[in-house]
Amino acid sequence: MPIAENFPEGLKPIGKINYSDGENFHFMWGPGRDDGNALQNDDVKAAYSARGEEQVPLGVSGTMIAVDWDCCVADGACIEACPVQVFQWYRTEKDIPAIDVVGKTFQGNGSSDKNERKDFTDKADPIREHDCIWCMACVSVCPPQAIKVDQANQESHKKALEILPTVS
Repeated sequence: MPIAENFPEGLKPIGKINYSDGENFHFMWGPGRDDGNALQNDDVKAAYSARGEEQVPLGVSGTMIAVDWDCCVADGACIEACPVQVFQWYRTEKDIPAIDVVGKTFQGNGSSDKNERKDFTDKADPIREHDCIWCMACVSVCPPQAIKVDQANQESHKKALEILPTVS
């Protein structure tokens, strides 16, 4: 099931994922959904099992560049297609469960190589959402349609900041 066409309607910001420059960040939106492709994908389920991690609904990472982590199956096509390296495999920088990324600060030095994900629990994170050039390449290549790029969501980002100004 692809990312909701009306994203972020019906979701709330649950926290920030910070970029190390101290200025940029993106929101994680929830609640997650239990009907996403990742929760049904055998490779993803096996990877969670191998790590001994519980696979739970995660939500959507990013606002203008939104990746539904419950749909993302760690294919990496978005990472390969992006000409300005908006995405990184978050686990290649911090090998922590996805449920624990909220409130963390990332340097942006994780891998932006399609084939360098840790495993199928890894997620493409729009850590450099602020660098997007709106080319839509990531949207067009994502097999599970887990990405939505929409500059109009800047307004949702601003409203979320008003709601959660102190969320880490």
